[in-house]
Amino acid sequence: MSWVMLTIAAVVVLTLSLPPLRRTMLIKPVYRRLKKALPPMSDTEREALEAGNTWWDAELFKGKPDWRVLSDLPKPQLSTEEQAFLDGPVNELCAMLDDWDITHQRRDLPPEVWDFIKRQRFFAMIIPKTYGGLEFSEYAHSQVVMKLASRSTTAAVTVMVPNSLGPAKLLLDHGNQQQRDYYLPRLATGEDVPAFALTGPNAGSDASAMPDNGVVCRNENGELGIRLNWEKRYITLGPVATVLGLAFKLFDPEHLLGETEDMGITLALIPTQTPGVSIGRRHFPLDSGFQNGPNWGKDVFIPLDWVIGGQDGVGRGWTMLMQSLATGRALSLPALSVGGAKYACRNVGAYARVREQFNLPIAAFEGIEAVLARMAGLTYLMDAGRQVTLAALDNGQRPAVISALLKYQLTEGMRKILNDGMDVIGGSGICLGPSNFLGRLYQIIPVGITVEGANILTRTLMVFGQGSVRCHPFIQKEWQALADPDETQGLLAFDRVLTGHALSFAGHVGRGLCYRLGGWRLAQTPGDRDTHRDYQRLQQLTTVFATVADLALMTFGGGLKRKERLSGALADVLSHLYLASCALKHYETQGGLPEDRPLLDWAMHYAFSQAQDGLASALKQIPAGCVFRLLLPSLPTEPDQALCKPLTQILTTDHPARERLTAGIYVNHKPDDPTGRIEIAFTAVLATEPVWQKLKQLKKTGQLTPTLTRDALIDQALAKKLLTNEEAECLRNTEAARRAAIKVDDFAPADLVVGA
Repeated sequence: MSWVMLTIAAVVVLTLSLPPLRRTMLIKPVYRRLKKALPPMSDTEREALEAGNTWWDAELFKGKPDWRVLSDLPKPQLSTEEQAFLDGPVNELCAMLDDWDITHQRRDLPPEVWDFIKRQRFFAMIIPKTYGGLEFSEYAHSQVVMKLASRSTTAAVTVMVPNSLGPAKLLLDHGNQQQRDYYLPRLATGEDVPAFALTGPNAGSDASAMPDNGVVCRNENGELGIRLNWEKRYITLGPVATVLGLAFKLFDPEHLLGETEDMGITLALIPTQTPGVSIGRRHFPLDSGFQNGPNWGKDVFIPLDWVIGGQDGVGRGWTMLMQSLATGRALSLPALSVGGAKYACRNVGAYARVREQFNLPIAAFEGIEAVLARMAGLTYLMDAGRQVTLAALDNGQRPAVISALLKYQLTEGMRKILNDGMDVIGGSGICLGPSNFLGRLYQIIPVGITVEGANILTRTLMVFGQGSVRCHPFIQKEWQALADPDETQGLLAFDRVLTGHALSFAGHVGRGLCYRLGGWRLAQTPGDRDTHRDYQRLQQLTTVFATVADLALMTFGGGLKRKERLSGALADVLSHLYLASCALKHYETQGGLPEDRPLLDWAMHYAFSQAQDGLASALKQIPAGCVFRLLLPSLPTEPDQALCKPLTQILTTDHPARERLTAGIYVNHKPDDPTGRIEIAFTAVLATEPVWQKLKQLKKTGQLTPTLTRDALIDQALAKKLLTNEEAECLRNTEAARRAAIKVDDFAPADLVVGA
């Protein structure tokens, strides 16, 4: 056990036995040693920690959350205007989209689609009405992106970028009035198409390594401004942008703005027609059609008032970005991920009912059942996280840590669900073509995994790394006390906070032991007879998480940020405790319907097992962790296999929970559309199921020949008057619909030649 842990343990004893003055004197050597060992914090780290606020994540770090924080959260709802936009322009746009044409013919949205997006102000969802925007809620914003993602990821990405981390959001939060008055109306109508240029060849996750720079100077006319040089890549909408939001390091070697030479990261808005700006060719991100490419600038002179916020915005660029990402990460990519997950559930489930092998729907096989159940349960958990977080955002919260964990978990969830979907549909999934309804979405998975904070980085450094400092009830206060230049004041503050921390840790351990011995059943939590036990188990796991988090922080202190495997395991625990909380809230918000209970049960089992595995992994990496393993509850390591059949029935029958689970995506019944054909076949198969069962029984009794094809079987039954003409016609239509739904494309060799 490390000396830091021994110190904390000693503080508990001292707290109970010594007067404050003597205790403070004994703690002084510890204070000085910790103060000396305190790792330096860069400006970018500090600004990232200060971005946004804390919410339910802080309750989870307490080990005994205040459930009222969650229960008092209003249900996310659409206004009449927002619903009309989804039912009108969004549906119209979805109907215009042909993903095969976009990705494999044009490599772009058609001109009429670009025009429609601009005319209907899809780029203006976050812009206030006073500037010509739609001024939608965060929930409506997410619903629009989710529906588009269920039709075309190219369209979804095109729409989501201007409404996420981009000039409009930065102007609303940090721009001056003159900048807002000029740019926001132009952005709202699509007269200006924005792009945000942050990442470069040598600076991805490490913004401090950004070589792009600006120098404060005067031009030949004596105008004060900035001369810029930069090189950026991976810039979405960059090839078609008319205005760039640019991040760069600003220097003032002649002290034209003040005494400081290194002014820090700064953001500016630059029209792409400005002399010296070069818009490069296009990147080709995984065969997708959305516009993305590099750009650079050589000796580009801009006036100082092009800096976002004007001169007051100089050096505040990283703060602006972190504050924007504090909410942005919770919106666009989670919406795209849930849209993809819902789309896969609806269409793969229907396909599994329509597609038959060995005279049975493939959904009837236990191996397929297990996969479909996982798809349904994980989609429910993901959508719960999305909807509850959106409700918090619309209620004024800006939870940066939750935003990061949601982006990470939901893009990873989409990856799992689409992998499962591809396994179920098999050969029809791997043969690309106009009839393939899943292959294109499968190809695009790594884009969401990579952007807005790559998932490996987000998991290992951001979620628990930032959460442990930002959300912990004591850590940030202890750091502030250690950083106090006045040792007397700092020591008094440190003593006070450390005492509280030590007593809190002791309380976590005591409560954890009580819960482990069965006391979790006595925990005071909300919930009805269906959910009360889930709430109690969740509180037990939260207590163990708070204990293990403290243990890791005591053991490694500031060095924890270099223990990425440990912080990653604890990030998984925090993530799944949050998602479990959201699942319970979501279930209650939707009315606690019995038909949804299997979805909730799977989601809770899965989240609990993932949290338990993360806790076990973390304790293995802490020197004294084995002592605390006795706090771990005995929970199933995976969801109950008995849930497989009811969850599969949800996806493969006309089940009311199927509509709720997949609500919000684009659904059509067009015979010339790949998903439309599946919907038609699914509906027909369910409608004619009783007739097919009658024919199967007739084959068993010998009245019909068992070896006949289906078409021949229908003819024979009709000839023997075992079917009516109407029944025979319905069965023939069903067979035609089934064959259309499982159709796989083929091409002439010349059609597959590049450039043909």
